[in-house]
Amino acid sequence: MKFDFSLLPNLTKGEITQLHQDHSIENIFIDSRNIVVSYKNIFIAIEGERHDGHQFIKELYSKGIRNFIIEKDVNYIEFAEANFFKVESSIQASQQIAGKNRAKFKGTLIGITGSNGKTIVKEWLAKLIESVYSVYRSPRSYNSQVGVPLSLWHINDYQDYAIIEAGISQMHEMEKLEAIIKPNIGIYTNLGTAHDEGFPSLEEKAHQKARLFKDSKTIIFCKDFPEISNALHNLPNLEDKEFIGWSFEDNTSNYFVETEERENGIAIRIPYKEEFFIFTVPFKDYASLENITHCLLLLLHEGVPIKIIQNTLNEIRPLKMRLETKKGKNNTYLVDDSYNNDLVGLDTALHFFAQQKQYQKRVLILSDLLQTGLSGDILYKQLAERIENENIDQLIGIGSEIQQLKSFYHGKIELFNSTNEFLDYEQTHQFHNSVILIKGARKFGFEAIVQRLEQKIHGTVLEIDLNKITHNLNFYRSRLKPNVKTMVMVKAFAYGSSSHEIANWLEFHNVDYLAVAYADEGVILRQHGIKLPIMVMNPDPRSFELLHHYNLEPEIYSFSLLNDYVNYTRSFDYKAKIHLKLDTGMHRLGFEPFEIEDLIPILKKNPHIHVSSIFSHLAASDEASHNGFSAQQAMFFKKAADDIISYIGYKPILHLLNSSGISRFPDYQFDMVRLGVGLYGIDTTGLHPGELLPVSTLKTVISQVKHIKKGDTIGYSRKGLAIEDMKIATISIGYADGFNRKFSQGVGMVKINGKLAPVIGNVCMDMTMVDVSEIDCAAGDEVIVFGDEPNITKMAKSIDTIPYEILTNVSERVKRVFYTE
Repeated sequence: MKFDFSLLPNLTKGEITQLHQDHSIENIFIDSRNIVVSYKNIFIAIEGERHDGHQFIKELYSKGIRNFIIEKDVNYIEFAEANFFKVESSIQASQQIAGKNRAKFKGTLIGITGSNGKTIVKEWLAKLIESVYSVYRSPRSYNSQVGVPLSLWHINDYQDYAIIEAGISQMHEMEKLEAIIKPNIGIYTNLGTAHDEGFPSLEEKAHQKARLFKDSKTIIFCKDFPEISNALHNLPNLEDKEFIGWSFEDNTSNYFVETEERENGIAIRIPYKEEFFIFTVPFKDYASLENITHCLLLLLHEGVPIKIIQNTLNEIRPLKMRLETKKGKNNTYLVDDSYNNDLVGLDTALHFFAQQKQYQKRVLILSDLLQTGLSGDILYKQLAERIENENIDQLIGIGSEIQQLKSFYHGKIELFNSTNEFLDYEQTHQFHNSVILIKGARKFGFEAIVQRLEQKIHGTVLEIDLNKITHNLNFYRSRLKPNVKTMVMVKAFAYGSSSHEIANWLEFHNVDYLAVAYADEGVILRQHGIKLPIMVMNPDPRSFELLHHYNLEPEIYSFSLLNDYVNYTRSFDYKAKIHLKLDTGMHRLGFEPFEIEDLIPILKKNPHIHVSSIFSHLAASDEASHNGFSAQQAMFFKKAADDIISYIGYKPILHLLNSSGISRFPDYQFDMVRLGVGLYGIDTTGLHPGELLPVSTLKTVISQVKHIKKGDTIGYSRKGLAIEDMKIATISIGYADGFNRKFSQGVGMVKINGKLAPVIGNVCMDMTMVDVSEIDCAAGDEVIVFGDEPNITKMAKSIDTIPYEILTNVSERVKRVFYTE
């Protein structure tokens, strides 16, 4: 879509407050870090709960951006050469502008909503249709009030189909999305518990989601969700709608779908228009079968030839719908986005790439861009402009079309015709001290590049979902009073998750402070580009030089430590920041109340010491039986802090609460709170069932499956006994990986193909045997050690420990993979 800036009043309600020079607008951006500098681009400044786009106008103007949509007036004289269009709501304006592009689209628009599976259905559907038709699909999970307009903006007139997903988390959001998406065909994937807190009931949530299909002519859904069926049949103009409601359970349904296991996969038998069609798919789990059935019924409805459907189904695999970061060889970090490649997806990947600060050198490995609808010279000229804004040190292009990039790109570039050609060359071409973005269309098989470059190939992996970290962070933030700051604990390898990756994500989400246990942990964060203030909780006089060199702030908890630090910093030409720890009843570290009188003179005599914060720790914040003691601690803390403040003449930050304290004691928030294990989805209070999301999933694989005769024994000391003929699986995890030996002999359970399998015999150092007698499985199948299920809190209880220990015991030899949808 293109429009002249001067025509904005025709597209959305607002006024031009400054017009320096009219520009033809070709792209809209809402993220200041992701915008390409061009007169053809416009920045929409959105004021959100945590970010305000207006704060970045000055920076963008200095870089050359000249077109802005704003909600608040700016100093127009300061931006004399810019164009400004002022609106009441930037989000609403972006929706209305994008809606105009949707209105021009003459093809078929497929709208997808539901609790789960939206993105997978969209991607599979696009894959299945694109062999016959030209298809546009919204990038990644762009399904929100902000994401949908960005998706609609990029629909082109030449495309036959557009597939757009829509998600909501509150009442009355879908009406706004329906007004701009206007789907011709709808797919309602399923209904689950996600975002339950935003709706009064499951039934009401079903009705709210169904509003996307108010004017749709055809709607595909699974009748096994009665709430969905009821919601759809309460839509207006039912006589104008075709409902394709299918079922796995109701054999009286017109669309009763049956499945049968075969050697080469699962056969799905689907009735459609008095015929039966059988398709074979390469997966067995219920969610995938549900998702693919939605796709198959739509393809049958649209008349896609059966042979083409089956041939394409043979290429369908569970998709990796996420960006992942992994450690690579030779001090490198990999950003793995090797499943598709288009312009919008590239923007998303480059945005994420820009956040990675592990190393200064930046390498981009990129394949041909597919199905953009642009001629090669226009496409690769745009691509060159886009990449040159990203400070890429080395660009590697793979494919026949991307060879054209050399004519437009002015940086260091190497080109290869195929992935194999690059891999042959790479044997003598090593990357060092670099962050590497690997971005390729699926057909190029870039997973082979990832496998070549990644550091650890141990089959056990700890996956950390950065989106869930954001969810949990915002959950706790929503419980804070205005202006209360957040310090996040990233000690102990970020509770086993790997500290600098987590810290990088938290810095992006504007937390105020980080805390580590030891100076060397803080040094690692600084070496990886983290600029947030960092408190070191267990400093040692031998580490003072590191504190000074890396701008780390020590916790001071004793007179000896304070005197040592006073003497060390006496010659500094700046104020040395410290954090005073008070012992109000925990009796671990800290100045006790009776010591405050002796502490104050030392602080007064040494003005080169600046007290950044005063804090203490509640001994039992998660237990209601100790509420009285917690209140007593808070009282002691407040009095001691007030005494210190009255003498030093300024007010440091005061903080007392940890994760459970945030949940249980809102009156004790003071100036800042410390978020620890709650960030990782563990609720020690039991007050928030289902509201915190577990961020970590520990996975391994089956190494071998064996059939055991009755009476045979299994494992060391023959502790496992087959009381009948049975089948066992040996999985690639043991106590050296962090799977506690106390899980031996049936105490521990793992999840394989949707079913729980108990440990049999003793957990070994590198392997564990589990009972899979009732589970269909084979070598190479995935094993979930903990995640949503098995639940880490229940696991901890089963061996009489706490979730912290389960998390922090995951060995460093286990590969960490960080991902975002």
